[in-house]
Formats: sequence, structure tokens, C-alpha cells
Amino acid sequence: MLMKKLICILSAFFVLVAGCSEKNTVNSATRDIFAMDTYMSLKAYGENAETALSLAQDEIIRLESLLSVTNEKSDVSAINQSNGHTVSVSEDTVKIIEKAIEIGNQTNGALDITIYPVLKEWGFTTGNYSIPSPDVLNQYLKYVDYGQIITNGNSVTVPENFQIDLGALAKGYTSDSVMNILKDNNIDSAVVSLGGNVQTLGKKQDGSLWKVGIINPFSPDTSMGVIEVSDKAVITSGNYERYFIGDDGNRYCHIIDSSDGYPADNGLVSVTIIGESGLICDALSTALFVYGKENAVKYWQEYNNFDMILVSDDMTITITEGIEKTFQNMSEMQTKVIRCK
Repeated sequence: MLMKKLICILSAFFVLVAGCSEKNTVNSATRDIFAMDTYMSLKAYGENAETALSLAQDEIIRLESLLSVTNEKSDVSAINQSNGHTVSVSEDTVKIIEKAIEIGNQTNGALDITIYPVLKEWGFTTGNYSIPSPDVLNQYLKYVDYGQIITNGNSVTVPENFQIDLGALAKGYTSDSVMNILKDNNIDSAVVSLGGNVQTLGKKQDGSLWKVGIINPFSPDTSMGVIEVSDKAVITSGNYERYFIGDDGNRYCHIIDSSDGYPADNGLVSVTIIGESGLICDALSTALFVYGKENAVKYWQEYNNFDMILVSDDMTITITEGIEKTFQNMSEMQTKVIRCK
């Protein structure tokens, strides 16, 4: 957990330092927050910057109270404790669940928010790590199937013994909400890092693009490269973020493949998604990590409404053509560019 927090700090620091040569302005504000079990940094420019960030902080805390799987009063806990009964939740929670179902359908179940019982068995929610036996995993996999979730207005129904976790989408949805608040308060230049989930508004004060560092999954205390963006979210999922070393000497990461209940192991070590929606980028970074490189490329070629950076365990970087001119590889790894057919 300490390493994860240090990574988040580094990512946020790198983004903000990229603008340190800008001319100072009195109409700017910064805010550091600890929420959703991670460190967050927000910076905004404009006459209403202080007010906007105060409202943004309130929104982060509000969404955390709804979406936290460990808060007994949250919407997620209400669903998980429903025993098969229908429960009423917020519009925010329903929006996230429905997007999760949509992307789950598009990726053949690579994103499955009902994986929570399996995550708990591995110890990723408690820190009491252990490798479950195949029999135990098979028992819990009976309760993993996002297709069993039913939404109707603000009501959600899941079968008895099913439990959800919105961790793969919550911070992305939150950064979208923060961006909307900033826009509503006439902010046209800002950058937020919610535990390493970076989202930008407009450009820097000098008119240049924001520079976002991409962590090297083989050396997480260093940057692999830099991507220049404006009005985009940059969100990464990787096997270096949360993991443990089992008694068998193998490393097990927290991104679980719902098809077998084991950590995803398909040749990818990190997936970075760049796009306009933080919610979609957050969901896809997890889904495509599980989906694997070949399927991720096919998905991008079909939808082509985002860009991505895939890092494989053979130490190659694959990027989409849309960021060919704005991504700078700072590592010794080879970069390959994929294009639409």
C-alpha cells in the first residue's frame, strides 16, 4: 500500500511540475486531499479557482460516501447487503453501474464489477493476502456475473450472495464530475490527479499542452514516458500497483480475470487510456488489461474513440496512431504504433 501511495504522489507531482515554468498568477489555487484510499492533487486557474476547488473537494467526499465498498452507509454497501432484494441508490451509482455493464458487454466480460467476492478471497480488500485453492475460487465464481445485475431507474437488484465493487470506475467518474464543477465556475485551465488518474481541462497558462508522466511498470519509481494532452483524461492500470508475492514465489496483482478468478496474466503489464471521459478511460484501463493485447487492439480499432499505451511483458510499448506525435518514450523500450485498418 505504501508503494501505491508513493506512485500516486509521483504521478501527481510530475504533472504539476510540468507547469512550474509558467508565469505565476494570483488567480490560481491548489488542493491536496486524501480520499478514496489515495492521495489527490487539484490545481485550477481562474478568478473562481478557490471556490471551484472547494466545491470539487465537497463533490469528491460526497461521491466517496456513495461509492466506497468499505463504507457501511454507501450505496455499494446497500447493494452488497441486499440479500437479493431491490435497493434504491443515487443517480451517480446507477450511471456507473450501467457504464460498467455496457463495457462488460463490449469486452466479453473482461470488466466485471461482481468480482468483489473473489477479490476479498485473495485478500486485496483486507491486506491479508493468500492464494485461494481452485475449489474455493470455483465456489465464489458462482457469484460472479455482471449480467445478473438489474437496474430500473434508481433501483438496483443483484442476486443473493452477489457483491459489487466500483473501484475500476469510481475515480474516473469522480474526475469527470470535478471537471464539470470547474467548468460551471468558469475555470478553463486545470489539472487533477486522483490517485494517479489524471484529467486536464484546457491548456496550461502559457498555452502549451499539459505533460503527464507515464509510470514505467518495470521500475515504478521512474517515468517511462510523457504524453501531452488537453481536455483529456490519462488513466493507467498496471500489475505494479497492488500485488503480493505468494509462498510459491510468484507475484499476484489485484486485477482479477473473472473467467477463472486468477489475476490477469496475458502478457500486458500496464494499460494507459487517453480520452475525453474519465469514467470510460478508467473502466477501459482495467477491462483491456484483462482482455489482453490482441483483443485490446481489436477493441480500439472497432470503437476508435480513445488512444492507448500498452506495455507488454517483453518490454515493448504499443501506442495508437492518435498520440504518435504527442507521446515521448523516455525508456529504452521499443515503441510500436498501431493504426486503424
